[in-house]
Amino acid sequence: MVKKIISFGLLIFIPISLLAEYLDWGSLAIFATSAIAIIPLAIWLSTATEEVAIVAGPSIGALLNALFGNATELIIALVALKAGLVDIVKASITGTIISNLLLVMGLSMFLGGLRFKEQEFQSTIARVNGSTMTLAVIAILLPAMVVFTADGVEESAIAHLSETASVVLVVVYALTLLFSLKTHRYLYDVGLVDLEEELQAGDHKTAHQPNLWLWLGVLVVSTVAVAFESELFVGVVEEATSGLGLTPLFTGVILLPLVGGAAEYVTAVRVALKNNMDLSVSVAMGSSLLVALLVAPLLVLVGQVIGQPMDLNFNPFEVVAVAIAVTIANLISLDGRSNWLEGVLLLATYVILGAAFYFHPA
Repeated sequence: MVKKIISFGLLIFIPISLLAEYLDWGSLAIFATSAIAIIPLAIWLSTATEEVAIVAGPSIGALLNALFGNATELIIALVALKAGLVDIVKASITGTIISNLLLVMGLSMFLGGLRFKEQEFQSTIARVNGSTMTLAVIAILLPAMVVFTADGVEESAIAHLSETASVVLVVVYALTLLFSLKTHRYLYDVGLVDLEEELQAGDHKTAHQPNLWLWLGVLVVSTVAVAFESELFVGVVEEATSGLGLTPLFTGVILLPLVGGAAEYVTAVRVALKNNMDLSVSVAMGSSLLVALLVAPLLVLVGQVIGQPMDLNFNPFEVVAVAIAVTIANLISLDGRSNWLEGVLLLATYVILGAAFYFHPA
């Protein structure tokens, strides 16, 4: 019900954001309305991917979800990269990883734990995802450490290191797909999303058969709309956030992930409340892996092509924050059990990191 209210009700902000742009209501109004408009579009984009996945079958469906799970974040990041906002793009990468591991998983464990005393999920998946995330942290850490530990490192050297690491990360992501969809698929057999179950739970128990062409149309329209609203959002993000006294670092790490990740938040919490922590943890950790192993490397490689060079030399504090998020998420998820207190610990870590980014002068 909440998802329906958000996905339908907030669509009104699409025409409002257009009016704000064409009637010149100011950067803050455009920023706020376009940000809110992206939220329901992200949910529709995610829902369309899920529905198309149901028609395509388990294997292709899982691949579609793996590749398009963070389409909204990728579109926003590409638009920002094209606009030359490299620092904000980098911050959004680390912010998405942090928010998924701490905020999304924390909310899921907390709210699910209030309804169920203790919830279980497959610890094997958590261990595999944790190990892969550790590799991503290393890839993000090394360029920053090269700059920090050496004098006069040429930009070309950092660029080449970033490109090499990006290629390796994309290959690793492809191998994780092979692992999860083929060789060890049985470990990930937690379902795409319980959408079919929900739709079959009504008065009639007929099998859910999505209209493929309808949902492909929704997928295309949502993608185009997200891209358009992202143009509005990114076009005023610096001016609007500066007027609010926010740094580009805080904007990228905290605000952008909240706008682009709405679909993951709703899905993860919804299934956690139904005692399906397997799927909830998979959504949170899988989204982080997608960003770290695919989205970030793609942005580095695309940046070279479009003339907006981007490397993996992140702000040292961002690297520390990602390492903290990965470490605490791994520690809490290794036993394959969760409760409301563990959710509180994740949320508390997110709030403290958010405050640190807010007061960081960068």
